[in-house]
Amino acid sequence: MARPLPPLEDLTGAWDYRTVPPNVIVGEGCYIERRDSLASFRSRRHPGLVLGQRVVVYTWAGFGVEEGGLLEVGDDCVLVGPLFMCANHIRLGERVVISYNVTVADCDFHPLNVEARRRDAVALAPGGDRSSRPLIDTAPVLIEDDAWIGIGATVLKGVTIGAGARVQAGSIVTSDVAAGTRVQGNPARPIGP
Repeated sequence: MARPLPPLEDLTGAWDYRTVPPNVIVGEGCYIERRDSLASFRSRRHPGLVLGQRVVVYTWAGFGVEEGGLLEVGDDCVLVGPLFMCANHIRLGERVVISYNVTVADCDFHPLNVEARRRDAVALAPGGDRSSRPLIDTAPVLIEDDAWIGIGATVLKGVTIGAGARVQAGSIVTSDVAAGTRVQGNPARPIGP
């Protein structure tokens, strides 16, 4: 049996933003096209998500913010369709543009050690004890003012993308990008200003 479609207002930005969790701050003039962009928001921090003034969040964007996470989006940003995976802290400056199918993650979301990963899977399984999860390394991500990130790029933990930098489509950003630099590839490398 097919699931019923959500109400049209949930898909067009016409939904009541006052229904967001109390630890989500929505700045004046924000537009969030789809209510489900917040479906994976689980932060218990106050605030856990801050959207500055005039931020535009299009339908494919997703805010996967874990219990201890904080995601801050500066004024006048345009989020065409990124997925944020935030366990600690991700911050976007002002006028940042992030395209469709971009992933920004401040941790690996699972241990890299084989035995620790096994314990993590057991803790997360139905009936598992989430409090027994091993610690996972996190490192904040900072995307400074006026940076642009192209379709399908991935920005990994601990990265700073400098002001005015451009990340080309499909790039995997594993280290800092200097202000005003264009990067491309896997791993992303400078290709010019």
